[in-house]
Amino acid sequence: MDTFTLIVTIGVALGFTYTNGFHDSANAIATSVSTRALTPRAALAMAAVMNLAGAFLGSGVAKTVSEGLIATPTGQKGMGILFAALVGAIVWNLITWYFGLPSSSSHALFGGMVGAALAGGTTVYWSGVLDKVVIPMFLSPVVGLVVGYLVMVAILWMFRKSNPHKAKRGFRIAQTVSAAGMALGHGLQDAQKTMGIVMMALVISGDESYGDEIPVWVKLACAAMLSLGTYAGGWRIMRTLGRKIIELDPPQGFAAETTGASIMFASSYLFHAPISTTHVITSAIMGVGATKGTKAVRWGVAKNIVMGWFITMPAAALVAAGSYFFVQLVF
Repeated sequence: MDTFTLIVTIGVALGFTYTNGFHDSANAIATSVSTRALTPRAALAMAAVMNLAGAFLGSGVAKTVSEGLIATPTGQKGMGILFAALVGAIVWNLITWYFGLPSSSSHALFGGMVGAALAGGTTVYWSGVLDKVVIPMFLSPVVGLVVGYLVMVAILWMFRKSNPHKAKRGFRIAQTVSAAGMALGHGLQDAQKTMGIVMMALVISGDESYGDEIPVWVKLACAAMLSLGTYAGGWRIMRTLGRKIIELDPPQGFAAETTGASIMFASSYLFHAPISTTHVITSAIMGVGATKGTKAVRWGVAKNIVMGWFITMPAAALVAAGSYFFVQLVF
């Protein structure tokens, strides 16, 4: 196996992780920044550190990505498939970032993997795609919406007799913890997805085998790039999540972040399912906002976001397939 090809593929995978970080940084900190619980730079620094820590909390999601979605391709062709899959995901991340649309970096990656695999004639494990990607894609936003609503209802009931101003100050402090939990869950989920891709590249090159533990250097590299990307910030998407769906106050921000973090930890440890942090936090914000009445949520903005979710996988798949054919023509 050409060492240069392996290095390039791993480099592009780390590049995807960087775009994942700045594309999804809003998921962890938009609510705490919009409620002024944290300053933007303090929030980004906290999120970057917690992303780094979260990457070392498990490996179940990485194994699902590396072994459960497509057959590990072989030889130079295999590296071409991984390269094209990552290009498809990166291109879609940049497009949606430019338009401030909180789409899923995870589903961009999965769509890229499926599109490149089909273009390259590699087996796609459709049952794995259905069980680990498609079903969670529909289920996690519903869970986020319902749980976010229920958590906010519980908070409103528990603090119904409290002084509103004192309660908001307390929740502004509590948001520091909930935002940290959200960032930790983001690191646990999203850093592992790139670890899975890097492991596939190492298996193709013969440097690793199925079932091997993820090398420490892979964990460090993926975690560091996600952390750097997070610190770079995604201000366009942050405005959408923090202000355009609903006008958040500290109790609502705390409820949304706590909901999102809880769902991510549960899916990682109980099901090893690579869910979208974007879907979870966005739906949790909608659920929290709905406690003020349906008119409190800007459903037009929400509709555009959800439409973006549906086209993410096929769009990234098409870009990845085109990238694969281009690579074959050039090389």
